[in-house]
Amino acid sequence: MQLKTQIDFPTLIPILIEEEGFMYPFMIAPIFISDNANIKAVNRAMENREMIFVGCAKNIKEHVKNAENFYDVGVIGNIMRKVNLPDGKVKILFQGITKGKILSIENHDPLEGMVDIITYKEHNHEKIQATMEVLREKVRNLANISQFFPPDILRTIDENEDPNRVVDLIASILRLKKEQSYHLFASDNTEKRLLMLIDFIIEETQTQKLQKEIKNKVHTKMEQTNKEYFLREQLKQIQKELGLDKQRDEEIENYHKKLESIKSYVYEDTYKEIKKQIDRLNKMHQDSADANMVQNYIEWVLEIPFDKFAKKKLSINNVEKQLDIDHFSLKKPKERIVEFFAVKELLAQRNEKTHKSIGTILCFYGPPGVGKTSLANSIATAIGRPLVRIALGGLEDVNELRGHRRTYLGAMPGRIIQGLIEAKTMNPVVVLDEIDKVGRNMRGDPTSALLEILDPEQNQNFRDYYANFNTDLSQIIFIATANDIGNIPPPLRDRMEFIEVSSYTPQEKEQIAKNYLIPQELKKHGLKNSEISISSDAIVLLIEKYTREAGVRNLRRQIATLARKTAREILQNGVRKVTITPQNLANYLDKIVFEIEKSDNLDKIGIINGLAWTSVGGDVLKIEAIKIKGRGMLTLTGSLGDVMKESARIAFSVIKVLIDENFFSLKINKTKSKKSRKKEANETVQVYNLYDIHLHVPEGATPKDGPSAGIAMASVIASILTDSKIHGSIAMTGEITLTGEVLPIGGLKEKLIAAHKAGIKRALIPKKNYERDLQDIPQEVQEELEIISVKNIKEVLKYTLLKI
Repeated sequence: MQLKTQIDFPTLIPILIEEEGFMYPFMIAPIFISDNANIKAVNRAMENREMIFVGCAKNIKEHVKNAENFYDVGVIGNIMRKVNLPDGKVKILFQGITKGKILSIENHDPLEGMVDIITYKEHNHEKIQATMEVLREKVRNLANISQFFPPDILRTIDENEDPNRVVDLIASILRLKKEQSYHLFASDNTEKRLLMLIDFIIEETQTQKLQKEIKNKVHTKMEQTNKEYFLREQLKQIQKELGLDKQRDEEIENYHKKLESIKSYVYEDTYKEIKKQIDRLNKMHQDSADANMVQNYIEWVLEIPFDKFAKKKLSINNVEKQLDIDHFSLKKPKERIVEFFAVKELLAQRNEKTHKSIGTILCFYGPPGVGKTSLANSIATAIGRPLVRIALGGLEDVNELRGHRRTYLGAMPGRIIQGLIEAKTMNPVVVLDEIDKVGRNMRGDPTSALLEILDPEQNQNFRDYYANFNTDLSQIIFIATANDIGNIPPPLRDRMEFIEVSSYTPQEKEQIAKNYLIPQELKKHGLKNSEISISSDAIVLLIEKYTREAGVRNLRRQIATLARKTAREILQNGVRKVTITPQNLANYLDKIVFEIEKSDNLDKIGIINGLAWTSVGGDVLKIEAIKIKGRGMLTLTGSLGDVMKESARIAFSVIKVLIDENFFSLKINKTKSKKSRKKEANETVQVYNLYDIHLHVPEGATPKDGPSAGIAMASVIASILTDSKIHGSIAMTGEITLTGEVLPIGGLKEKLIAAHKAGIKRALIPKKNYERDLQDIPQEVQEELEIISVKNIKEVLKYTLLKI
C-alpha cells in the first residue's frame, strides 16, 4: 500500500485498539481483528493510504469505543497487508514505526483522533551509557537461565547504541504486564526507562530461577517415583520367585483364623472393625506405608486376650492368709479387703454377675512406704490373677489412657488395653498408682477417662481411640492408691471406697524388719542367716536415728546397705559372720541422720508443744511467743500458710474475749493509791492492747499449714499475756473456733506416736477424736502417754497453764 510521504504531527489518523497487549516500534507482526470499530478503522486507513495508531485496551471485556477503556499511548505504523478471513475476521500485517500519544478523540465511527509522536530526553549521556551496560549484563544473566533471547538478538542488543531502541526491543521480547509496558511507553526520560526495564528484568530473572528450581524438583521426583515403581516391580517378582508372597497370604489367613476364634467373645462392632482392617490389608501392597500401619494395628488388637480369663476359684480364706503372710499389722485394711472379696465369693457361689452386683473400687491411701501397692500384690497372688500396675503420677495426656488415634505417627493403644495385653487375661488386678497426682493440660483431662474406667455402669463399653471399638473392662479388679485423697477430684472420689493405710509405730517397724525386711534382703543379696546377725537394739537404732518415715521404705534401704557391706566383708576379708550392734552400726552406715529431740519437760512462759502431721509421720512442733510494748498487733513468722495464719488470729481473738470476761486472775499492785489501782486495773484488763505479740513456729525454712495448732497457739498467747508458765510435759492438737470450741483433726495416730517418742507425758486432743479414734492408737502409746480429751479452750487452758 502506497502511503502519504509527508505527514505533519500532530495529525488526525484512525485508531485501532489491540486487546492482547502493546505493539512496539520497528516490530512487524500480524493482528487479528474481530471488532467492527477496529475493522472500520483499518478500512479507513487503507482507503486514505495513511498511517494508523495501534493502542492497547485496559480490559478486554470493556467496550473499546470509550477512551477511558484504553491507554493513551501506543505505536504509529503502517498496514502492510490486509486479508479478509472466512469467519468474518480480518488479518493485517502491521509494521510499527514510532511511538505516539493520543491527544484527543475526534470521531467514534470509525475511531479517529489527534495523535502526536513521543520524543525522548537525554540529560546525561555518560550515565545513560553506564546504565546501558548494566542492562546488557542483566539481559545476559536472564538469557543464561531462559530462552527469551536467541544469540542474534543478544548480538543486536550489544551492538545497538540507541538506548530507546534497545529498550523497545527487549520489552517486545519480555512478557511484560500491560501496566509495565504502559509505564515504559508513557515515560519520555531515557534514563528512567532504562532503570525501569532493569527492575523488570531482575524480577523476571528471579521468576525464571524459581520456575527452573521447581521444574528440577518435579523432574527429580518423577525420576524417583519411576525408580521406586521399577524397584517395587522387581521386588514383587523376586518375592514371587522366593515364595514370600505365600508368606503374606499365610499371615492374612492366620489373622482371619485368630479373629474367628475370638468372635464369640467380642462385640459385633469389634469383630467388624478388625475384619474390615484385615480385608483392607489384603488389598494393599505389602511394602506401602499404609500397609505397615494397618498390619501394626491388626497385630495390636489381636493380642488383646478377649477369650482368656484367670479361672482360679475365689476364696476369702486364701485372701486372708496371703495378707497375713505378706503384711504385719494393718488390721483394718485387711478386714475391709476380706469383706470385699467375701461379697464377691458369695455372689459367685450364687451365680450372680459380680460386675452388676458390686461396683466398689478400693482406694488405699496413706503416707509413702506403708504397703499400699504391696497389699494389691497380695490380693492378686491370693486370687490367682496377674497384676498390672499403671503409674498415674504426673499423667496429663488423656491419650495415654485412651490411646492415640491411628492418624498420628507412632500411635498405639492406651495403657488400659496395653495392660490387658501384658496380663494376657481380661480379668487382671489393675493398680492405678498415685491417682491423686493425675494432672491436666490442653491435651485433655485424664480424670474424665478414669471416670468411665472406674464406673461399673460404663466400663463394659470402654472405647480406646486406637482400637476404635468397645472393650469390656467390667471383669477387672481396679485398686487405686493415693497419698492425699484431698487432691482427687470429687466425681472421681465418689466412685471409690477409701481404706486408710496409716503409718507404723516403731514397735511395728521393728517386727516388720525382723520378720519381713531382713529375710527378704538376705535372700536378695545371696546371704544366709548364719552369715549376718542384726540385734534388736541395732534395729531400733536404725528406725529412730537413720530413718524418719511413716512406712518402711528407707528402713529397707538401710538393711540392704548392711547386706551389701556384709557381702563385701565375706568375700574380701573372709569373715564368716557379721554381727551388727548399736556400737558398730555407725561403721556400716556412717553418721546418724536424724536425732530425736526429746522434750525437756520444763515449765516455761511462751513456749508450748504442738503436734503436727507430715508426709513421713507425726512431729512435735515447738510454738514460741513473746510480747513487746505496743498496741495489740499480732506478728506471725515461721513460713506459715494461710490456714495456719487464720488459726493464729482466731486464737488471739479468743484469748482477748477470755481476758475481757476476767477468766484469768491477773495481779494488781495494792500498795498504790485507790485511784492508781483503779487505773491500773482497767489497763490490766486490756493488757492485749498494751503489747504486740510475736508468734513464731520454728524451723523458719519449713513451710507449715493447717488448723490443728489452734489450741496450742491460743495457749501460748494466753501464757505470754498472763505471765503464766506452761506445763513442759504436755503437748496438744486441735482446731479452735471463734467461740472457743475445739474441733477434731486428722492424723491423730501419727501425732500421738510422735509425742510418745519425744518423751511427752500428757497429750490434749479434741473430744470427738477421743471418742472416735482412740481405738486406733497403739496400746504401748496409750499405756505410757496420758491422753486427755477437751471440748473447749477453757478446758485446754486449765490443763495447760500452771495457774489461771
